[in-house]
Amino acid sequence: MNQVGSVLAVVAVLAALAAAVLAVVRLRARRGIATAMQRATYDVLHTAALAAEPLRGGLSPASAGKAARHLRALVGAAGLTIADGDRCLAFDGRGSHHAEQFTAAATRALDTHRSVVLAAADLPCDRVDCVVRGAVVAPLSGPDGRAAAALVAVADDHPAPGLVQATLETARWAATQIALAELESSRERLARAEVRALRAQISPHFIYNALTAIASFVRTDPERARELILEFAEFTRYSFRAHGDFTTLAEELRSIDRYLTIERARFGDRLQVRLQIAPEVLPVGLPFLCLQPLVENAVRHGLSRKPGVGMVSIEARDAGAECHITVEDDGVGMDPEVFAAGGPETDDGQHVGLANVDERLRSVFGDHFGLVVETAPGAGTKVSMRVPKFHPGVRA
Repeated sequence: MNQVGSVLAVVAVLAALAAAVLAVVRLRARRGIATAMQRATYDVLHTAALAAEPLRGGLSPASAGKAARHLRALVGAAGLTIADGDRCLAFDGRGSHHAEQFTAAATRALDTHRSVVLAAADLPCDRVDCVVRGAVVAPLSGPDGRAAAALVAVADDHPAPGLVQATLETARWAATQIALAELESSRERLARAEVRALRAQISPHFIYNALTAIASFVRTDPERARELILEFAEFTRYSFRAHGDFTTLAEELRSIDRYLTIERARFGDRLQVRLQIAPEVLPVGLPFLCLQPLVENAVRHGLSRKPGVGMVSIEARDAGAECHITVEDDGVGMDPEVFAAGGPETDDGQHVGLANVDERLRSVFGDHFGLVVETAPGAGTKVSMRVPKFHPGVRA
């Protein structure tokens, strides 16, 4: 009787476990576990994302080594290598002892700008355990048709049409990622060149006027001249710093304050300044020297040709996820159509700084974040910009 009771107890436990498992399965079914197609789609996209990250850093042995495993998974090959005309940059899977043959095939594909399908006869080998029976070689061609490397998918059987197509499509996708890396690098070089051009444009005018203003105080007010020299030194140190593409609004405003101190020494009471800055936006990151040219433009092209007193207003407001900045003057202004067309005044460099800043803002934050300029003859000029408080890649 006891044995029967024990058996019944075991059966009851097993039944309870079976019921629990069935309940879990049904619960998961109700929650919508992914179908086989959805899982396959996720796996492909996830693998592509893992391969894209190193490729976006540019093609090198290190990035190729990190990407090769994921690219092989996308292709579904027994082995995969990325080779340039001289060597295999990276290899994953089986068939690495054919590296010289794969490199030679990659060179041929790069020279002809055409993919190559290799059969077993093209890959002779004296190793009895060799599984290589063919390969597909596809150049990593960029938008201009040029390629510096090729993708080689290794087959353990004669390359089937599916492997050929998968290799070609994966190579095309990988080439796009590399091209994006080169584009980003080009944009960074262009941004640095634009900053250098902006420094070259601003400096001669300001340096001449600053030194002239300081010289006027050397005999009449030596202490004032000393203070202005220190302000000038700090201003130029910031403007010509060699590191960093970005700064904070606080740093940019600090440099602008030094600039205005020197300009007030030149204009005297004719130059009035009004600041309205929300403390919350002071840490916001923005491209280096993107606010200072707006203030210089307001002083140099707005007030210097206006008789009497002129006002420059600088405002930075907290606008949720953005910081809204405006620089306004009540100077002479200009015809909006002339300004939009470039106008004859750009021959001496006028407003070139605004175009430079506009281009850099759009390059960093997107086309929706350029400058907005409002101006009219005799009505002054107002320049506005929107800056995201947080943006990937912007580190001051």
